[in-house]
Amino acid sequence: MQTLLEIKDLSITFEFNNQSVNAVKKSNFKIVRGECFAIVGESGSGKSVTALTIMRLIRSNSQLKISGSVIFEKKNLLNLDESNLQKIRGKKISMIFQEPMTSLNPLHVIEKQISETLALHSGLTGREARRKCIELLELVGLQKPETRLQSYPHQLSGGQRQRVMIAAALANKPDLLIADEPTTALDVTVQAQILELLKDLKKELGMALLLITHDLSVVKKIADEVCVMSAGQIVESKPVDKLFSSPEHPYTRKLIGSE
Repeated sequence: MQTLLEIKDLSITFEFNNQSVNAVKKSNFKIVRGECFAIVGESGSGKSVTALTIMRLIRSNSQLKISGSVIFEKKNLLNLDESNLQKIRGKKISMIFQEPMTSLNPLHVIEKQISETLALHSGLTGREARRKCIELLELVGLQKPETRLQSYPHQLSGGQRQRVMIAAALANKPDLLIADEPTTALDVTVQAQILELLKDLKKELGMALLLITHDLSVVKKIADEVCVMSAGQIVESKPVDKLFSSPEHPYTRKLIGSE
């Protein structure tokens, strides 16, 4: 099995008012090509900040210290400049966020938002881009996609917006899709549909999926490997069936018990 992304000794520390908060402490894990790797834990455990660091959407400054390495295609993403990051972000690694209404631009129609990433990474414009937009919206199960191209985000339901965001993330066939709490803002029926969609797309496109969630029932349905985070530390990491059949850490047992 080929390792696609490897996190080595990743530590993230926020410093403010002469205090230090260790959001992530010496994290280590690997994501294998074609598999779903889940990071699970309650709010504040360090899950989302790990995902944002992989995408380099947060970076070191006077109040934020990041150390360790994020290895993708033999390169440490933490050391890349912006121009090299642009070649990876949105093309080889994409991300969908937990609240599509804040991630989609309310001022632009759906077609424009998907077309922008196609133009940037694939050079598609005009009719070719429109055809690809329709194809992507069909792929994510949006009904009558050609009638939705000129819709604004507020004209779509929560489930439809999430599908549009997934379509945009998949536009350039990424090797890794990061899904940060992708079903939190959705009702139970739509949650199940989106999870099934992600599972099918992973299989169909052969991509790896990094799932960030607090919900173990979601993990059970879709993940191959899972690591459990608590207070910035990975306390347990193993194949999903073994995690549920023989959890070792007290925090993992507590999470499973709370389900």
